[in-house]
Amino acid sequence: MSNVEELYRRMEKIEKGGKEKYHRNNQEKGKLFVRNRLELLLDDGLNLEDAFFANCMDEDLPSDGVVTGIGKINGQDVCVMANDSTVKAGSWGKRTVEKILRVQETAEKLELPMIYLVDSAGARITDQIEMFPGRRGAGRIFHNQIKLSGRVPQLCLLFGPSAAGGAYIPAFCDVVVMVEGNASMYLGSPRMAEKVIGEKVTLEEMGGANMHCTVSGVGDVLVESEEAAIRYAQNYLSYFPANFRSKPRTRESIDAKQFENSIADIIPENQNAAFDMYDLIERLIDEGSLCEIKKKFAAEIITGLARIDGNTVGIIANQPRVKGGVLFTDSADKAAKFMQLCDAFHIPLLFLTDVPGFMIGTKVERQGIIRHGAKMLFAMSDVTVPKISVIVRKAYGAGLYAMSGPAFDPDCCLAFPNAQIAVMGPEAAVNAVEANKIARLPEAERAGFIKQKQDEYKENIDIYRLASEMVIDAVINPNMLRDELSKRFKVYTTKNITCSERKHGVYPV
Repeated sequence: MSNVEELYRRMEKIEKGGKEKYHRNNQEKGKLFVRNRLELLLDDGLNLEDAFFANCMDEDLPSDGVVTGIGKINGQDVCVMANDSTVKAGSWGKRTVEKILRVQETAEKLELPMIYLVDSAGARITDQIEMFPGRRGAGRIFHNQIKLSGRVPQLCLLFGPSAAGGAYIPAFCDVVVMVEGNASMYLGSPRMAEKVIGEKVTLEEMGGANMHCTVSGVGDVLVESEEAAIRYAQNYLSYFPANFRSKPRTRESIDAKQFENSIADIIPENQNAAFDMYDLIERLIDEGSLCEIKKKFAAEIITGLARIDGNTVGIIANQPRVKGGVLFTDSADKAAKFMQLCDAFHIPLLFLTDVPGFMIGTKVERQGIIRHGAKMLFAMSDVTVPKISVIVRKAYGAGLYAMSGPAFDPDCCLAFPNAQIAVMGPEAAVNAVEANKIARLPEAERAGFIKQKQDEYKENIDIYRLASEMVIDAVINPNMLRDELSKRFKVYTTKNITCSERKHGVYPV
């Protein structure tokens, strides 16, 4: 056999990955082979592959269980790292780690998005001295991720397990997409939990996709298949520039979806009546452009990317249909991270405010609601991208601050004609101030007295009075909001500020 024939024999064997039985096992679970995943994800497949022959002297470890290189998504070059779960369950050895480090360093040097296709059982215990503790050991992967954070987009597609220390790859990504039924991440397996702490638990309960996307919030997007995960990634990246030095590309403008009822028609006059904030969002954005993040987690607040007149915006909106739109610890964290993500890559922010405030009570105080709320305010105050705040119906208490109220330097604060801004709503305010007097009144007089005081309170917080005092910048017809936002965001594109001169703030984690 000639040298060239030997080359192609080796290449063919490596490209096939692990043993056939492992391929069959994956197929039974609905899992694609790593190279098929990359073919679907990338425009023209992997254009450049590095360290293809890694560990080629061991025929049981083709490419040492990971594929790394450069391809294109939506015409944009990206760096990729993809575990091959047919090779030692995608586990990490010395060369696996080195390959991951090198492609991260390439992403840093070329300032390209970094995509992680994760399907790994974690470290090979037999190789731990070579791959775990040293300067070029596994910990360096996470160190690199932190250095890349905010410099280039980092996206994790979690197709299988991400175990033990390896779980920090998804944790340090901007967004984690998890495939239901197959994806999982955990620091200790159910077997380990039972052995060490005596807890009997299933894999799904411990670290399954549904749990992480609904309870822990470590997962951001739950999908039914690998193909759906890949489609989400392709769409998600279309909203981002390649790196922090550039801005998102403008797309062709698409009209908002048309409905029989206008925005003015769908907003209830009763401040406490539930309505679906998605109905408002769909009437504002280019049709079909909402790319939501953490939809199943802390649903009382909506965070997602969209386009208005072809331009990318990040939307943070209270959802009155879920817990009345009240802010909790999880919703504050969700909003804080989303603001940081948008600010890192020059994506302007739109706040759609209908918030009664932060939750109160013993339970949330013990959870640290003040600290979590401070995180949201800190992140919102720290961003330097254009910010537009729209008071849809109400902004009470510290909820006004958290949703980029006037004191937190939005580029403008708009309000609908029936909007209210106050320390608290009329019902709560009258009860707080007049409770003793109400208790002394005869039963028959109480309802009339309460209504009178509520009406007086509403006059005191009348939106036109606030406009007169320049608390808000404009009261607008709800049906004109899309045009107003489009004009303002286009003007604000030249915004150039620094939050303050310092090394960095002390984040209230």
